[in-house]
Amino acid sequence: MDHFATSTSTATPQLTQPTAQPTAGPAAEPTAQPTAEPTPQPTAQPAASAVRSMVPNDDPLWWRSAVIYQVYTRSFADANGDGTGDLAGVRSRLGYLRDLGVDALWFTPWYASPLADGGYDVSDYRQIHPAFGTLADAEALISEALAYGIRTIIDVVPNHISDRHPWFQQALAAGPGSPERERFWFRPGGGANGESMPNNWVSNFSGDTWTRTTNPDGTPGEWYLHLFAPEQPDLNWNHPDVRREHEEILKFWFDRGVAGVRIDSAALLVKDAALPEVPENPGPGEHPNTDRDELHDIYRSWRRLADSYPGTRMLVGEIWLPDIERFAKYLRPDELHTAFNFDFLARPWDAAELRASIDATLAAHAPVGAPSTWVLSNHDVTRPVTRYGRADSSFAFATKRAGTPTNLETGRRRARAAALLTAALPGSLYIYQGDELGLPEVENLPAELLQDPMHFRSGGVDPGRDGCRVPLPWRGTTPPFGFSPAGASAAPWLPQPAEWAALSVQAQQSDPSSMLWLYREALRVRRQQPGLGDGPLAWISGPDGVLAFARGTAFVNVTNLSERDVALPEHLSILLSSAPLHDGMLPPDSTVWLRTQHEPPENAPRH
Repeated sequence: MDHFATSTSTATPQLTQPTAQPTAGPAAEPTAQPTAEPTPQPTAQPAASAVRSMVPNDDPLWWRSAVIYQVYTRSFADANGDGTGDLAGVRSRLGYLRDLGVDALWFTPWYASPLADGGYDVSDYRQIHPAFGTLADAEALISEALAYGIRTIIDVVPNHISDRHPWFQQALAAGPGSPERERFWFRPGGGANGESMPNNWVSNFSGDTWTRTTNPDGTPGEWYLHLFAPEQPDLNWNHPDVRREHEEILKFWFDRGVAGVRIDSAALLVKDAALPEVPENPGPGEHPNTDRDELHDIYRSWRRLADSYPGTRMLVGEIWLPDIERFAKYLRPDELHTAFNFDFLARPWDAAELRASIDATLAAHAPVGAPSTWVLSNHDVTRPVTRYGRADSSFAFATKRAGTPTNLETGRRRARAAALLTAALPGSLYIYQGDELGLPEVENLPAELLQDPMHFRSGGVDPGRDGCRVPLPWRGTTPPFGFSPAGASAAPWLPQPAEWAALSVQAQQSDPSSMLWLYREALRVRRQQPGLGDGPLAWISGPDGVLAFARGTAFVNVTNLSERDVALPEHLSILLSSAPLHDGMLPPDSTVWLRTQHEPPENAPRH
């Protein structure tokens, strides 16, 4: 029989002989059954100064262990029946989010926008998109969520703005050489008549990064840079107006009580002013538009601003960098608090791959004392249930193609195991809306309804990201499944599959075998079990294909990624299992949480 042994590099957990029978799904101490649709409890709209003082400041380290739920507002809940999710819909579901057990909500951009890229093309940071509500709605949501003990994190997009933003419209009107154009990257083209792009950088959305303007007389004009879509012109962060404006944006929202800011494309802001071609093998800091050293001065100034507010106002960066040392620089004590861990998300369902990612992640964060973040998906990537059911379960935008076969039964089993694995790792946990319901990617959306620019700029080869953005199912047996109110005037902006009736909140809330029940129990145990959240991890050696580790002195996670049942290490009881055990053995594609000692005193410190 295979045996488990604790790694000699860390403290040895005390494992004892089991005294309880293994169970599948939630173990003892289930929570009270929550309601599917809590009644909204609006409060009077507070002034900005009042909201500022409402941010919880009793735990300055809340962000190190927080469970953060990503809200894609357009697809969360529609309160007014127009087919688009809105802030009133989120307010009506705050009880659901409280019962789920989350600590904070991260909202993808909710600002005024033409929605050329799902709101990541902002035209006014101080106004809410009319389809989502008003600024008063946002302020009410922030304060009501705080009353439930839930903080709010907003999304800021500093690399670019919308081509409808007043700044860019002013730049177009002002013409070449004007001060208004200096806030962007306008350049004349090459060639005899300026017909060639200023350089050959490649867009993150495929295709070119330059679009040529048209002069008032109809003749071709200058070119402007956009690392994403043409509707998203890049800002020039060498310009003082750009830096000043974004600090004012942060103040505007911090004054309204937000507890954190997620920074989109955080490593792309600064460009080499000469706009040279990308070298074949750029060294550290040598890429002309990614990970420039000047970025760190920007984030130091943002950190000083955040630290000037009461409580901890957290900064989290979207940073895709293969160089671990360069990645860690953004997490020094005077810069960002945390950054997204995309390496773990992109790895395949393989023990060696996931172990390598966990080790590399913890090693990268250790020198700067920052906590790791863990996430299985977001609004940009294929949902876990679908991804983990594929022969190649890794994720990369370049390999996301329509028609890729998947086994949803396998994917669902692995997604359940992965949910417990990630919730047991050290640091903070992010959950993308709908993953707690086990929603699969919707891969058969009608072509005429697709809206993602990644789809169109790939020539239709890439299905884009709309399949993970389909509106959530809340109740009932037919679409819109309670996403919109009964008798709504419009269908949801993307259609929901009929089979989602079995995946609605209502269908899952009382089913101990459901994904929703598993998530609720996992977050309950994570909240109550000493040693989980931020803190050390001690690997336990065991059979090939198994990831086992201890957290604290009384908790062990075992994830079986092999093709055979495995015996469990000695334990006192089962806390939670992603699948039924087989005669006390953990089946393939499963995770179990074990209690290895009696509980410490109830008031034992968590950190």
